Amino acid sequence: MKVLVIGGGGREHAIIRKLKQSVLISELYAAPGNGGISCDVKCFPVKATEIEEMTRLAVEKKIDFVVVAPDDPLVMGMVDALETAGIKTFGPDKAAAALEGSKVFSKNLMKKYGIPTAGYETFEDYAAAREYVESLDKFPVAIKADGLALGKGVILPEDHESALRALELIMVKKAFGDSGKSVIVEEFLYGTEISVLAFTDGITVKPMVSAMDHKRALDGNKGLNTGGMGVIAPHPLYTEEVENICMRDIFIPTVDAMRAEGRLFKGCLFFGLILTSGGPKVIEYNCRFGDPEAQAVLSLLKSDLMEIILAVREQRLDGLEIEWYGKSAACVVVASGGYPEKYATGLPIKGIGSDGQLDCDNGESIQIHHAGTKCLNGEFVTAGGRVMGVTAVADTLECALDTAYTGVRQIDFENARYRRDIGRI
Repeated sequence: MKVLVIGGGGREHAIIRKLKQSVLISELYAAPGNGGISCDVKCFPVKATEIEEMTRLAVEKKIDFVVVAPDDPLVMGMVDALETAGIKTFGPDKAAAALEGSKVFSKNLMKKYGIPTAGYETFEDYAAAREYVESLDKFPVAIKADGLALGKGVILPEDHESALRALELIMVKKAFGDSGKSVIVEEFLYGTEISVLAFTDGITVKPMVSAMDHKRALDGNKGLNTGGMGVIAPHPLYTEEVENICMRDIFIPTVDAMRAEGRLFKGCLFFGLILTSGGPKVIEYNCRFGDPEAQAVLSLLKSDLMEIILAVREQRLDGLEIEWYGKSAACVVVASGGYPEKYATGLPIKGIGSDGQLDCDNGESIQIHHAGTKCLNGEFVTAGGRVMGVTAVADTLECALDTAYTGVRQIDFENARYRRDIGRI
């Protein structure tokens, strides 16, 4: 098959590197891709959100199958447009992608179907939200923009003053644009966060290896929320007992609820969980592979990813056995100084060879998944906040982390930074 992957981040690079191993694919492309992805496949300069142009590209190039990886085009209806044009596609349609596209929708769905989550209130009116926050006597709380916000639309105020500032930022100053038309003020849950990606065809759910993401920008879980600064897989606290509870109370009920609502979810469903003293609860859903979770989790996938993708679309996932390497993976994100706020771009990156991978003897044991890079005149420069993820797989988590950090220390650009505590609970 001729396959096109839509997107241009670290997640997409991880998907592409795994799809390159498939015996079912003859030609593999990306749009728009990035500097590192261009070393692996041919890239087309079409933005992931340009639905009409992307559909035209897929038709003109006679693409057999498209993998829509990012959240924005999924929520906007990219799958609907491609399928209407006769292009087979992996990912949920617009109706199902609302599970991530609207936090209000997902919270109301969980409430309706008894899926465990934090208590919450929703607001469209700024004055009403202010009045509610002023009445609170328990902090911290979670204040969330309803729509997509590049993984940064969640603020965790620890007092009235900071909570009111968060409301003003989201609802008045429109820091996240139309995503802040509605907000959720949510009970803060204490516990350990767990990320579980799952393949689902709308009926069957097949969870992937669990993962632990590190969202805060700075060591010790301090600083602003980011799209993710690193991840390990599997999660040390995700036991078989916890998995069984999640399957019974969260995973299967969520897919069943979406089907009951007439929003059949086919694709990768991301469960952002927190393990509390009262058991696992849902923090959020994503309608696609997580980033950087995909960089670690897909590194552990033994089965042919394209075979799984076909089974999802054709609703025969129940008959497919998915195999995983019984190892550990660690991914450490190298970011631009200032991320997730203002940062410079166009900075030369040292330590990377012409193939986009580590320019050193031990590079074979480490995968570099490019996120925010460009390749100019044969050299890589920064082009985003999260520049790349350094991923290693080993028999033990300790060894995977050591190897990943060995790779991180060989990459350098002006004001580069990374967390030094990835893997700590």
